[in-house]
Amino acid sequence: MATYEFLSPEWIDAVKALRDDLPDTASGVAVEVTLNLVVNETPWGTPVDAHVDTTQGPLIVSEGHLETADLHVTVDYATARALLVDGNPQAAMTAFMAGKIQVDGDLAKLMVLQGSSPEPSAIEFAEKMRALTS
Repeated sequence: MATYEFLSPEWIDAVKALRDDLPDTASGVAVEVTLNLVVNETPWGTPVDAHVDTTQGPLIVSEGHLETADLHVTVDYATARALLVDGNPQAAMTAFMAGKIQVDGDLAKLMVLQGSSPEPSAIEFAEKMRALTS
């Protein structure tokens, strides 16, 4: 299986293809949330504007910002990868306490999302996403 650098255009396309291959019955996380994401300190030197959406089943990660989102999160590349690819919520808490994450919007949704358990199909999707990430 080919691997791609996290948040590169090729990686985003590969994640979209993974999601498109999911059965219509696939569920996602227990909390529906949309968030705009700015990822700084990327290996290629320019920030990435992306969004995350859990309102339509398993996680959607795509380029650009949504017109309206529950949250706006600015984070460094290493922390974004730890959260979205490695599934390490402790990294978020550590980064938040160190001031590496800035959050605006509905913090209650973020807290519920962090404490929620993913559905089995979301776990399988995350494993496939990890496998295609270099």
